[in-house]
Amino acid sequence: MLRACVIDLKGNWDDHLPLIEFAYSNSYHSSIQMAPYEALYGRRCRSHIGWFEVGEARLIGPDLVHQAMEKVKVIQERLKTAQIRQKSYTDVRRKALEFEVDDWVYLKFSPMKGVMRFGKKGKLSPRYIRPYRNCMGDPSLIIPTEDMEIKDSLSYEEIPI
Repeated sequence: MLRACVIDLKGNWDDHLPLIEFAYSNSYHSSIQMAPYEALYGRRCRSHIGWFEVGEARLIGPDLVHQAMEKVKVIQERLKTAQIRQKSYTDVRRKALEFEVDDWVYLKFSPMKGVMRFGKKGKLSPRYIRPYRNCMGDPSLIIPTEDMEIKDSLSYEEIPI
């Protein structure tokens, strides 16, 4: 909404910031199923024209606090239902991935920003590098590291098994 107002009002959008805030506070939000102003104060906001007319005044007391707490609970419930609804939309496209031995998989590759990899920079650099076979190691082929003697130069002597 702010972006649209900035585009419409061009150079002097900051002069109209209170009006933009008023418009945002009184616009309908589907997640809470009401305007934020109405959710906060329990009534619809009057337009700028009606602000100067004498209206009914509400007394501040325990009833107002109780009503506000009830409204907060209603808003929380509506936000929760909106969250569940949005989650159900995304879960439709999401699949549980399970790999087995000898499946072909893609290795995700995320280079640092500005680093040239594979001759291409930025958005054109590959995100996945050729398919690799997902293989589970055979426990009998694992060499224990306790038997290795690593020198200070990080080299070691190969001993046949």
